[in-house]
Amino acid sequence: MGKQGSSPRGRRVENEDLDISFGVKEHEVRSLDLQHGGDPPIGRRLSGGEYNWDKVVLTKGMKNDSAKFTPCKGVYVGKKQMWWLHRHIRSIVFTLLLMGFLYLLDSLLFSTFDPAMLQSNFSLQGSSKTEVEMVPRAAKEGPVKLYERLLNLAASSLAEREFKQKSSKLWEEPYPQASSWKPCADKTSPHVVRAGKPRNITGYILISANGGLNQQRVAVCNAVAVASLLNATLVIPKFLYSNVWKDPSQFGDIYQEDYFMDMLKDEVNIMKELPPNLKLLDVEAAGSLITDADLSKEATPDEYIEKILPLLLRNRVVHFLGYGNRLGFDPLPYELQRLRCKCNFHALKFVPEIQQIGSLLVRRIRRYDFARSTLDKQLLGNLIPQVPLRHYHAAEGPSKYLALHLRFEIDMVAYSMCEFGGGETERSELQTYREVHFPLLLERLKKSKPLSPQELRKTGKCPLTPEEAGLVLAGLGFKHGTYIYLAGSDIYGRQSRMQALTTLYPNLVTKEDLLTPSELAPFRNFSSQLAALDFIACATSDVFAMTDSGSQLSSLVSGFRTYYGGGHAPTLRPSKKRLSAILSRNKTIGWHSFEGKIRKMIDEGQRVQVRGLGRSIYRHPRCKECMCRH
Repeated sequence: MGKQGSSPRGRRVENEDLDISFGVKEHEVRSLDLQHGGDPPIGRRLSGGEYNWDKVVLTKGMKNDSAKFTPCKGVYVGKKQMWWLHRHIRSIVFTLLLMGFLYLLDSLLFSTFDPAMLQSNFSLQGSSKTEVEMVPRAAKEGPVKLYERLLNLAASSLAEREFKQKSSKLWEEPYPQASSWKPCADKTSPHVVRAGKPRNITGYILISANGGLNQQRVAVCNAVAVASLLNATLVIPKFLYSNVWKDPSQFGDIYQEDYFMDMLKDEVNIMKELPPNLKLLDVEAAGSLITDADLSKEATPDEYIEKILPLLLRNRVVHFLGYGNRLGFDPLPYELQRLRCKCNFHALKFVPEIQQIGSLLVRRIRRYDFARSTLDKQLLGNLIPQVPLRHYHAAEGPSKYLALHLRFEIDMVAYSMCEFGGGETERSELQTYREVHFPLLLERLKKSKPLSPQELRKTGKCPLTPEEAGLVLAGLGFKHGTYIYLAGSDIYGRQSRMQALTTLYPNLVTKEDLLTPSELAPFRNFSSQLAALDFIACATSDVFAMTDSGSQLSSLVSGFRTYYGGGHAPTLRPSKKRLSAILSRNKTIGWHSFEGKIRKMIDEGQRVQVRGLGRSIYRHPRCKECMCRH
């Protein structure tokens, strides 16, 4: 295996291509083409190709024939050549000047215009001015060079690994203790059943939740707990329209309303609308409109009882506007915590339309026709479609896949204030985006001394790049042919930024790759419904890898896998701070040492731990309120 020349010829060529893809400039590729027998540019072929070849042949011919000349003949030939040169001197000079001019013109054009840029400009004709200006630097000037040495080492390691038939444990939960935790939040406490909960004593609670799919999900579960705490009736929550998300979806467009109400009916009274006599009430004029300014970020039950309950008793209605993370995790009574878990893991079921396309998506990733696990059943229900897999062959498809949530969208990148190797063009582009979308962030930074991009990276505040995600997967030992589902596909820098990752792992797909335009059409303008498809594909994956543990999608997906995974749903959580320290040695660290440090980092993030004080039950459901330990 390790001997020189043992690798097949095809593999060696693939690795050479890999080196080129990691940032070789256009003129370097042209010189490589010449070394491998490619034709030089037309201008240079005329001036430096045929002309030099003729010169060599002429000189060689004269040397070979020199023995044939006698002194007399030499004088005669010399005079004849002088006469010929004198007669044709103008033509020769003109030809040489023309060749020189063409050579200089070719060199000038090559140094002034990058062919890739010219091609890009032609392809952008017809686009709007805004679209052209917002094309990321990497799309204009080729891939950004980051960790080039480590990426090449990773490529070599993946090439060697392809020939090793070694059984891998990467697809298994490393700690058997994980299987001892079982879901049990849906079991209603005996004393609640015996006592019988009084209904609708205090009034009605309206919720208008903001954010995307995952923020809204948290808000709904918190609202259920607050309604139970205040012994009020909860009206089916509304979702606010956001200029960022541009999604008009409401609760019934994403979740099954009747199922939601039925699942929680023994503990919380839920209605679809306010009674007619209260619909005309001006809640703002009555003082019953509650915003974030009226509650602490993670308010305690006592705060709700002191501030909200009196308003509810007086006006019969309270409206929480822009409601989100306004209920703390601790201290919280056992029943309220359990109710939040029951809502998140049992009551919120996606509507059949989402389940059907979600099951089709998972089916095409795995190439199978039936639900295989509890996770599948909980997320897909019984709506496994009977559509034949005409273009997807089971014999060719992988049996396992890894889902990767790569948080590298432009808003995340810009807000982080970090730098990602794109130089002045990248800095200018991200600053322009901040001025348009994050003016308050810039105002806040003016009043304090911001950390430098280098300090931000050291402290783990920068989102992982696609290159860094690829290095983590390679360092863990995932093979070149690993099938990867990428959640969300609007990556900053687009394909040029993804080139390093897709070169290491070419079997990387998105929902746009696997679903036809007609299948995606009903969800096209609804970001929350598209996010639900990503949620399903990530939660049902054999391995889930996140790049930002603070992301709501990553948190909720990892919690869902913990709750329903039965100890067979591993999740990879890199520490951005530790990874930054490892990558800071990218110019000197050996690949074996790099692999060891990456595996240790991930291993520590996979340890089976009970939820700590103040930690989210949505992400860490291993606690007595949500799960039972056997």
